[in-house]
Amino acid sequence: MDFLKSAVASAIAKGSSFPVSLGDRVDIGDSIWTLHNGTRREDGSACSVFTFDIAANKSRLPLAKNAVRKSRTLRHPGVIKVLDTIENETNLYIVTERVVPLEWHVKRRSLSEETAKWGIYTVSSTLKFINEDASSVHGAVRASSVYTSESGEWKLGGFDILSSMKEDDAIIYTYGSLVPDAARFTPPEVVKGGWDAIKRHPLAAVDAYGLGILIFEVFNGSFSGGDQVGKTTNIPPSMQQSYKRLCTANPKLRLSPAHFVEQGKKHGGFFQTSLIRLTEDMESLGLKDDAEREEFINELDNLSDDFPEDFFKMKVLPELLKSVEFGGGGPKVLSATLKIGSKLSADEFNAKLTPVIVRLFGNPDRALRVCLLDNLPLMIDNLPQKIVNDKIFPQMTSGFTDIAPVVREQTVKAVLSVVGKLSDRVINGELLKFLARTANDEQPGIRTNTTICLGKIAKNLGESTRSKVLIAAFTRSIRDPFVHARNAGLLALSATIDTFTDEDCAGKILPAICPALLDKEKLVRDQANKTLELYIQRVRKFGSTMADTVLQPPTSSTSEANKSDARIGNSNDKSWAGWAISSFTNKLAAADGEIAPTAVPSKQSEDIPRPASVPRPTTSSPSIQSQPANKTLRPAAHPLSRSQSDRPVPVVQDEWHDAEEGDDVFDAWGAIEDDDDDDKGVDPFTAAVTSPNPSSPDPTATKASAVPYDDGGEPDFAGWLAAKNQAKTKNPLPKGLTKSTPAAKTVAKPRVVAPVKKIDTKPKDEDEDDGWGDAWD
Repeated sequence: MDFLKSAVASAIAKGSSFPVSLGDRVDIGDSIWTLHNGTRREDGSACSVFTFDIAANKSRLPLAKNAVRKSRTLRHPGVIKVLDTIENETNLYIVTERVVPLEWHVKRRSLSEETAKWGIYTVSSTLKFINEDASSVHGAVRASSVYTSESGEWKLGGFDILSSMKEDDAIIYTYGSLVPDAARFTPPEVVKGGWDAIKRHPLAAVDAYGLGILIFEVFNGSFSGGDQVGKTTNIPPSMQQSYKRLCTANPKLRLSPAHFVEQGKKHGGFFQTSLIRLTEDMESLGLKDDAEREEFINELDNLSDDFPEDFFKMKVLPELLKSVEFGGGGPKVLSATLKIGSKLSADEFNAKLTPVIVRLFGNPDRALRVCLLDNLPLMIDNLPQKIVNDKIFPQMTSGFTDIAPVVREQTVKAVLSVVGKLSDRVINGELLKFLARTANDEQPGIRTNTTICLGKIAKNLGESTRSKVLIAAFTRSIRDPFVHARNAGLLALSATIDTFTDEDCAGKILPAICPALLDKEKLVRDQANKTLELYIQRVRKFGSTMADTVLQPPTSSTSEANKSDARIGNSNDKSWAGWAISSFTNKLAAADGEIAPTAVPSKQSEDIPRPASVPRPTTSSPSIQSQPANKTLRPAAHPLSRSQSDRPVPVVQDEWHDAEEGDDVFDAWGAIEDDDDDDKGVDPFTAAVTSPNPSSPDPTATKASAVPYDDGGEPDFAGWLAAKNQAKTKNPLPKGLTKSTPAAKTVAKPRVVAPVKKIDTKPKDEDEDDGWGDAWD
């Protein structure tokens, strides 16, 4: 039957003329009222609706009507805010702000001590107002009469028997006992003498007793009866003495709610908490001076996370925003504002904070700008991408060129927070231009942070510009005079190694890292070694996957391939110059055959193609025998100032030694200069070149000519040079290269003919001529 009546009442409430739409029913325990969540039709705001069914509780109708009347007239921050009251023949309605029964939190024991003290302080202050200012008695103070608002504040309700003691026919005298479960909460003097006993005792005695029961319920979760009154179980030690005085059996000795608040507010009292002080200072925040505002912010920072978040969202945050935007709250108030705002949902943040933040970014106050940039990580997740890209970032860009270094530095740091919500056009256009400026900033810290910033946003850069920009920025940073900038460049290269191609790693980055290996700072040297090792490992790994060669396989015959291999040296030769030496000696080995003893070269021999390193054939002397060309020739060192063709070649009879045998190359080159012939007055070059004619009457010359010069089978380059010089209109050797002897002065110098060497006339491939010997022409 009760369900049917409730359904009918709900149907009536849902009529088009009813200003509120009823929602879910809320359980509030023993009460003459039924609580529903509701929505106001005029603006869609949330509300609560207390409904009283007249037919079902006709005997308690006076209590309901008294509650409606008192709710309209009683106004206090600690009292439930009434939006509207509706009366008809079947129901009474009290439309209030959205509230939740305090009993929900009490039974779950979900209230922290600080929150409980804050709530008890609010209820005590409200009772002080009712008792002293309104000269009234609530009469039903308990947990079921207290509610919490959306902001987490405790609100006093249950005005069923609220009565003014100035009225002779106050409802509390007649209907006080009709309150549900009155016997459990009634004070001892009322139990003995009835509600008229209120007239004979202090006005606040009844409500003080109820306040003591409320305190017990809050800290213990429930209250079973009078035997628990005054027990200090779970009551904070600082509050126990005053709590006992609230619950004393003698009403004249009880501590009134006003005195209870006064004792709690004393220095070191139980109501001296950060949350309570914050509540009291909130409304006057805009009127405080700098010192008072500083103290307020310090109190705000001391609040722990177990304080009611709803209170900060609904009450503290709006006041802080007003103070920041209009009251000169400054950076500290803004920091507190953003800290609270980080706990808002995305919708709440956009509704309450986003418009203010956008306006603050346009504020010329540098302190506010720096504070906003510093706190961007706390709010960036709640800011829409379009707002960041179109409204916030354009105002941030002025910070890149600000004259204050701290603004420039914080702007660079803030890039890491906003880059994820910027478009590609903005990142690869405007942002990189501004970062290019800060990379050359006069402040070394800003240059360092720019390098770090680029390293962290590398993945956000476009593929077409990423490698080019990062290599230029990081390699420049490695050369920075500031040690931490150099270290940051190396760290950034290590972190972004996957960004670069293998060719860039080997050709651009490794050469830039190497100078840092000898940096004056050990910090940089150590990091350079680590970074270098990373890049070397990557380059080696890539090199191991490359093909052995990109040359096309040979298509000529096997003999030509073998001949080509002979010219370029053996690929198995491991000496550093083995291929070059082999190429030189194999040219000589390729000139097979004997030297023809003809005096004048034939036309056919002149037309035969020859390598540049083979001398032009001349007439040969009959006394000179052809020698087999089967040994290697050791080249001599020549002055750099003379051309190769005008330089005589000394003939040294010792053979070339393989480089792997460990001979010192520089000692071998110096042996020519220390020849013992110099000490005898005979130049080794002249001795080889000016061989006398066998027909000379000089016995010394005859003896010398009897045995032709034998260099072990190699071509007579010395003789060839002498003949060539004779052919050039007797052009002598340069001054100082030859030494004249007495015997040489008396002997006419005959024409010396060099032997002719047969040359392989088979044409060679063009790629076989590697240019060796061209200088000998």
